[in-house]
Amino acid sequence: MFVQIADHLVHCVVEGPEEAPPLLLLHSIGTTQHIWDPQAVALSRRFRVIRPDLRGHGLSGVTPGDSSMALLAADALALLDALDIPCAHVAGCSIGGRIALQLAAIAPERVASLILVGTALAYPDAATWQSRIDAVRAGGTQVLADAVMPRWVCHPETPAGQGLRAMLLRTDREGYAAAGAALRDAAPEDLPVRFVMPATVILGEHDPAAPLAAAEAVRARFRDADLVVLDGASHIPNYEAAAALTAAMLAHLDARWQPPEDFLEAGYAVRKAVLGEAHVARASLAVTPLDRPFQDYITRNVWGQIWTRPGLARHTRSLLTLAMMAALGRHEEFVLHVKATRQTGVSPEELSEVLLQVGAYAGVPLANHALKLAKETYRLLDEAA
Repeated sequence: MFVQIADHLVHCVVEGPEEAPPLLLLHSIGTTQHIWDPQAVALSRRFRVIRPDLRGHGLSGVTPGDSSMALLAADALALLDALDIPCAHVAGCSIGGRIALQLAAIAPERVASLILVGTALAYPDAATWQSRIDAVRAGGTQVLADAVMPRWVCHPETPAGQGLRAMLLRTDREGYAAAGAALRDAAPEDLPVRFVMPATVILGEHDPAAPLAAAEAVRARFRDADLVVLDGASHIPNYEAAAALTAAMLAHLDARWQPPEDFLEAGYAVRKAVLGEAHVARASLAVTPLDRPFQDYITRNVWGQIWTRPGLARHTRSLLTLAMMAALGRHEEFVLHVKATRQTGVSPEELSEVLLQVGAYAGVPLANHALKLAKETYRLLDEAA
């Protein structure tokens, strides 16, 4: 999708369940949101993953003049505003991590936690960055490629290294130079002495741009921060240590999940989201003193404690429930959850595949009857619509 914010158009990929906790991923200088491709597959099953191209990178707009960390952090904040996201986990690689730190400094209430990959409080000296900026503005990003690639990955000749090189060569010279100016001017003094949100600091074992000392300096700014070193990786580990980086990110996010304070209230909210507010309203009116304790029990313990968990997307839980109800012959409950597919996003095609599986593993008669019930339920839903 494309989102207009402030003075430019932002290209952004948004994946994952709408109801899932949001996770903003910020890429490194000279690349695009595609560096997160290996992680997004797993992350988007359980999180609402937002991947923008930074200004002047990928398909996002290019603006004249130098950027600053404050400007790039404001871009990230404006994107969250445009997507109506009040608070998100934020992960960043290289400059993306430094932008994430700046965002947490500007609006700490908008950042649930931080995952900082190859991140330093400040990067090489201003003269070095100015030399790079001048060279790119004069000759394009190709003038840096041979020098940069061995710093990004341990093995530039691999497909991953070649892919990153292609991203760099396609980066607009003004976009790279502007981001380079933000790195040139970044200073530790621009950040709080102590951040309040939890963080995980991740670095490649052979990272020359943000080595262990730099990572330790970042971790020292947090009350609660872990440090993870990825073996055999360099500055951009997303491809060359893809599985290890994904595992570290998921471990961080799982550790920060907090169950609802009120399971009954949370259960009502999920129940309405899955079954529809009209159904829950009708069911609530039908409750009597006889079944009220039982209704509270299933709302608190099933909807509140199971359906709110982040380990499976709501769409997946819907598929599992349909399969189990069909396999167990719980026909009334099966029909209820077929109706719920209009809210959970399960398609008739997906339900058809699930019932084929039920037929193979639980028996043809059960699956056949469930198909008849599903067809009739869909017909009634279409008529009502």
